[in-house]
Amino acid sequence: TDEGWLYLAIVLDLFNREVVGWSLKARMTADIVTDALTMAWFRRKPAAGLIHHSDRGSQYASLAFQDKLREYGMVCSMSRKGNCWDNAPTESWFNSLKNERVHGLRYKTRAEMTAASFEYIEVFYNRRRRHSTLGYKSPMQFLDDWLAAQRKKQLSA
Repeated sequence: TDEGWLYLAIVLDLFNREVVGWSLKARMTADIVTDALTMAWFRRKPAAGLIHHSDRGSQYASLAFQDKLREYGMVCSMSRKGNCWDNAPTESWFNSLKNERVHGLRYKTRAEMTAASFEYIEVFYNRRRRHSTLGYKSPMQFLDDWLAAQRKKQLSA
C-alpha cells in the first residue's frame, strides 16, 4: 500500500480448499500466524491430531506458534528444506490472490487493503470461486454438499 507493506498469513483447509483462518499485519512476526491459526481453530474446532502443515518460516517455528499448536492438539508438519512443492496448495492460493487481486492494482491505505482482503477471502474465494479439484464448486458449496451427503448416509443407516 502507499502506507507500507502488509503481510498475510492463511490457514487453508485441504479438504475443501477453504481459507479457515487468516491474519493481515504490518509485520511478519509470530503473532500473524498465531492469529490465523486461532481464527481457524475457533471456526472449525477440529479433533485432536489434526496436521497443520507450513513452510519453515521463523514465524511457524516460533515457540509461540508451536505452543498454540500443542494447545489446540494439532500436529506440526513442516516442508522439507528448500522444497516449495511440499506446501503447493498454499503457494497456489497465494498465486491466485496475486493474479486476481494484487497485480495491476494499487491500494492507498492499509485499511483499503484489509477490506479488499476480507472481500477476496470471505466473500469471493470461500463462497463463489470455483475449483476444478472440487468438481467446479466453491469451497463452501463443496463442504455443504459433503455434509448433506453425510447426514443422508446417517439417516439411511
